[in-house]
Amino acid sequence: MPAEPAPEPAPAAGEKTAAPPDGVVPPAEEAAEVERTPGDEPAAPDGKPAPADTTAATADTTGTTGTADTDTGADTDLTASAAPSPDTPATAAATGAPRRRRARGWTVAATAVAVAAAVTAGVLATGGGHRTAGTKAAASADGLEHTAVEVSPSTCGRGWGAAQQPHAGTQAFDLHNTAGSATEVYLKDPKTGKLFAEIEGLAPGATRSMVVDLGSGRYAFECQQEDTDAVTGPTVTVPGTVPQGPSSLPVTVHDLIPPTLAYQKWIKARMAELATDTGVLKSDIDRGDLAAARRDWLTGHLVYERMGAAYDTFGDADGVINGTAPIGQDPSADPDFTGFHRIEYGLWHGASAKSLRGQADTLDKAVRALKAQWSTQQMDPANMGLRAHEIIENAEQFELTARTDYGSGTNLATASANIDGTRAILAKLRPLLAARDTGLKQLDASLDRAQNYLKSLEHGGNWTPLAELTRAQREQVNADFGDLLEQLAPVAAIFDVRRTV
Repeated sequence: MPAEPAPEPAPAAGEKTAAPPDGVVPPAEEAAEVERTPGDEPAAPDGKPAPADTTAATADTTGTTGTADTDTGADTDLTASAAPSPDTPATAAATGAPRRRRARGWTVAATAVAVAAAVTAGVLATGGGHRTAGTKAAASADGLEHTAVEVSPSTCGRGWGAAQQPHAGTQAFDLHNTAGSATEVYLKDPKTGKLFAEIEGLAPGATRSMVVDLGSGRYAFECQQEDTDAVTGPTVTVPGTVPQGPSSLPVTVHDLIPPTLAYQKWIKARMAELATDTGVLKSDIDRGDLAAARRDWLTGHLVYERMGAAYDTFGDADGVINGTAPIGQDPSADPDFTGFHRIEYGLWHGASAKSLRGQADTLDKAVRALKAQWSTQQMDPANMGLRAHEIIENAEQFELTARTDYGSGTNLATASANIDGTRAILAKLRPLLAARDTGLKQLDASLDRAQNYLKSLEHGGNWTPLAELTRAQREQVNADFGDLLEQLAPVAAIFDVRRTV
């Protein structure tokens, strides 16, 4: 397997890639700024930043909201690095490094959940310092009433009870971790297990606000300290007849196994289709019919692009089949640049059929090898919801910036195939999602709208290149994909597997 070229140096902090000729900033750059916002979570054991802390799960789905830090100066909560991982799309697109769509679970999880928090909560003001549990403060800068609550294995939920006169409405709980290790805190219905809000990675001695819209009903805090069993605090009843806000049932790995197996079966069928297509492409090139090769190249490439949720499982094969060359280097002179995009470069830059035969053979063999070993592979069920978000993120950062255009001008066709890929994984998750996401109908409509608009930019089999879009067309495409990214963030948060014991 050829080694991947070394990535070029990353741009300086805050540096952006150049805007396209139409002057419209690609959505990838806007997303990159959000993604580089530091979290305050401790690092995971593998050294990667943990998912961004949030009390949000979804907008109008789980009822959880984003957090506002109220940490004191003595807060020992660790801060994740603000710099993106070398494997993140933002970095790859900016530096021209080979396209990598794998091993990004931590980074994208942080992005997805952070976006979910922003969608649900908007901008929350930072609260004040720690107060004694059970005390209330006058409405602070955020306009909310705050109640101080202790969270630890021995004091989980102390500070909120009948003495504080629980009531419905939007309010903030200032959670103070009095234990010696980090904790996750959930506000839930103790009978049904439905979650209303959550905070992850609350460090020892730290205080953070959980903002939630409470209705009438029963609530309890659950504290999940590191290396200890989950502890549920006292049940608190909010009187009255006010309807409860949005909530979500937690999802377990066990819940996700059936849709994951169903998706793997779907991928197997696509691989058979892909192997047929790369065989046809190879045959076109072998007999010197480059017009047919350009047509059949797109057919095969779009099949591969629809399998977005499985890229992480493809391993090194993804780079061989669909890699990119570093920006600024001659793609034809890079021996490690292979696959669909290498053939694309040759087909649309006057290469002879003879010069492309080796590349077509390499692609076909790589696809057939991947197909042969797929039955031995196992996708991670915990990443399924995240992948739905990640596919659209990749489309924004690679396709809508023309980073992956090697001459065919078919980025919009690929973006449409990426939407197909998102639909495929949502179809497998739908039985679980339907009971948890009240915004699913809106998401379906947004997927339809975005894809229909892309298809309106295809005429007689010819797709409009990005550089030929009018400003209004580019803005519409950007807006559609930005909307999808926001709506898929709650899906990623809903399927964030949580401890249940």
